[in-house]
Amino acid sequence: MSNFFSKAEVTSSGRPVFLRNEVECHLLSGVDLEPEDHHHFSPLKSGIFILTTHRLLWLPSSSATTPTSASAIPLASISHIFSSKKSLKSVFHSPRIRFQVLVSPDGRVFDPGSGFNSGSGSRSVVVTAVVRGKGDCDGFLVKFWDSWRTRAWESNETSGSGSGTGLASGSGAGTGTGGGLYSADGSVRMVGVAGILRKEQEMWETTDKSLQDAFQDLNALMSKAQEMVKLAEKMRQKLLSGTGSQTSGTNDEDMGSKEEIQDWLLSVGIISPVTKESAGALYHQQLSRQLADFVRTPLERAGGMINLIDAYCLFNRARGTELISPDDMLQACSLWEKFDVPVMLRKFDSGVMVIQNKSHSDEEVFARIKSLVTKPEALRNGISPTDAAMTLGIAPAMAKEHLLTAESKGLLCRDISPDGFRFYINLFPEIDPCNIYFVKDYGICSTWIKAVSTSG
Repeated sequence: MSNFFSKAEVTSSGRPVFLRNEVECHLLSGVDLEPEDHHHFSPLKSGIFILTTHRLLWLPSSSATTPTSASAIPLASISHIFSSKKSLKSVFHSPRIRFQVLVSPDGRVFDPGSGFNSGSGSRSVVVTAVVRGKGDCDGFLVKFWDSWRTRAWESNETSGSGSGTGLASGSGAGTGTGGGLYSADGSVRMVGVAGILRKEQEMWETTDKSLQDAFQDLNALMSKAQEMVKLAEKMRQKLLSGTGSQTSGTNDEDMGSKEEIQDWLLSVGIISPVTKESAGALYHQQLSRQLADFVRTPLERAGGMINLIDAYCLFNRARGTELISPDDMLQACSLWEKFDVPVMLRKFDSGVMVIQNKSHSDEEVFARIKSLVTKPEALRNGISPTDAAMTLGIAPAMAKEHLLTAESKGLLCRDISPDGFRFYINLFPEIDPCNIYFVKDYGICSTWIKAVSTSG
């Protein structure tokens, strides 16, 4: 039975949907999950094993099964983690990670959010993760222990209170005595070796206390940052629900405020960015999937197409200090051809590279350009990339690429002058090669003659 584990939600690009305050810690590829004492369960084969601060996630490989078979094991359901034993037998076998999970009476892994009491009728099942791919299994196990012991899923409102009480009492121990090694002002007297050692100990205690105070301030700052990320996530969910329910009746002021909020949310950042440390050998693959999820919002605002450089700047701004190189960005985009994601990388004839939705239609863009270029003013003076950018609602650089593409399709003609490029409707298809002086009473050529004669 495949319902032994809880099902995990994934995005359209195959990345896991994280819970609130959940952060990705480590990742292994080619992992099989095999419950040892549950014979009715068919093992999960050759998937991606992700450790977070709240769960263990198993995602199927892109070529194996559908994304709906992703599974999750809450860390709260784990009762024991077995330490790895190095032996001669382990040298010839794939590395294994064994842990014990609590199982409810209905035969499923205990879920702390289901309301089931883990102490009533529950039993334990040992689950083995067989690592057949490449990866740092020992590093994964160390972070597994750390995440399980930290219990981040139940400490959402942690604060730095009480963390420095022990140091405060210890650093002042013995300062109330008046004789021996202490002078009248309470300082340590430099008397022999014992005095030097005491002075050295006081210096270490003072330095240790200063470091603890600094880390308390850092923890408080990180706590505030987590609160801001929570607020941003709530606002994002509210915006997404609002766009679906309020399809009409919104005024310009509401739309303007909504755009300002979206700009602010983009600057808040990604909660759990993919890093080389956490993803290992699958870094570019997971980065590609996360990038595909990230660019969906900028693409919607940019009309379905965005410059690769703009996307790179937005993505790095959202990642904060976990910046990526242009080569990593380009390699992540090139991997989209192998994944079933709704975005793609496109390169124009001029060499400009953009990211666009797969549903984006050039024919629709050409139709809007044709309607613009056949207006009387455009028939007389042509249009510039800036004019097309205002009509299409995109950047002038992107509008220029669309105009050049339309020219290559025979829709437009180009005029180059000191003022820049001007594009006109292509009249040559309506001219009869056998009678070039014959003018039809209908068509675009006739409309152009009327527009030019009116201006004269």
